[in-house]
Amino acid sequence: MQIEVLKQVNSARQARQAVVIVTDLAAGSTAVFTEGQPVPDGLRDVVGKALQTGKSGLAEADGAQVFLNVYLPPPRIVAIGAVHITQALARLAPMMNFDLSIIDPRTAFATPERFEGVDLIADWPEDVLKDRGLDAYTALVAVTHDPKIDDYPIADALRSRCFYVGALGSRKTHAKRIERLKEVGLSDEDISSIRAPIGLDIGASSPEEIALAIMAEIVQAFRRRPISGQSA
Repeated sequence: MQIEVLKQVNSARQARQAVVIVTDLAAGSTAVFTEGQPVPDGLRDVVGKALQTGKSGLAEADGAQVFLNVYLPPPRIVAIGAVHITQALARLAPMMNFDLSIIDPRTAFATPERFEGVDLIADWPEDVLKDRGLDAYTALVAVTHDPKIDDYPIADALRSRCFYVGALGSRKTHAKRIERLKEVGLSDEDISSIRAPIGLDIGASSPEEIALAIMAEIVQAFRRRPISGQSA
């Protein structure tokens, strides 16, 4: 790999941005595209597909055979609430290759005994997220039922363009949440992207089933997320 290409790839990975290296096999030329930057018409489809799937491989573009190397940031889940649902989610997330962090200021719930081997932070989300941050490769799952704990990270996730924002609660609870989010300046369009009730509708009732519904919805959102920068 050329040193300039390597620098671009490393820079993108440090910033948790997706990047695709396109090599024209006949000409031997190489182009690097970071997600969010314009892509020429002839490469738009193949680069978009590579970013969507995360898979490298051969493709045809404008009559030429090209090889695409794609590097996606590791997707992660930030769960707000050390509850039974997140205990089950902690078992499912690694199976789907998602990193998981759980944040909950309630030290009676956020104990190492209940979440052995999990990245668990017993602190307020606003104090944790100012250092850790959220991004487009993060899913935010809010399941405490407590606005004092859930509202800040939900608003932060919407502003950070997380690919998934889900919140537990009834439709009545969510209606009240919408009013509070509007009061802190979020638009109707931003708020409409929240998945509430959280999880795919599979008739889930137990914490384990709800965690499965959430995990399935996160995978769906990740694989179908819009890819930016696909216009020349």
